[in-house]
Amino acid sequence: MPLIRLHIGLALALTLVAATAGAESYEVAVLQGLDKVTARVSRIEAPVGETVRFGTLEIIARTCDKRPPEEAPESSAFLDVWEVRSGASSESVFRGWMFSSSPALSPLEHPVYDVWVIDCRNAPSAAPTPPPPSR
Repeated sequence: MPLIRLHIGLALALTLVAATAGAESYEVAVLQGLDKVTARVSRIEAPVGETVRFGTLEIIARTCDKRPPEEAPESSAFLDVWEVRSGASSESVFRGWMFSSSPALSPLEHPVYDVWVIDCRNAPSAAPTPPPPSR
């Protein structure tokens, strides 16, 4: 029975990856995090390539892709997640793709935290600097 689940999960993962092949890349992975101890839910914005913290976790979004609006909604992100504790070396707790439409397909398995992808977006562009006043 577990082998059948593995094949079904693998088939679903391959389908989702193939479906996101036409997806567009974005600059920020929008994640949701749950602290299971406090029951606090947090929105996490992780710029691609930058480290963000959530509790004792450090998260780096390597890429964030989203399907065009005319297709079925789907956002996916490739994440690296480490647990950092004082006095101990960092430990990798997750590395892989997460999909907004199927968070249970590739979950972060951690006793204290849950993290999942909810969207991808571009960073707001910096406002142009106004020219200095003429004298």
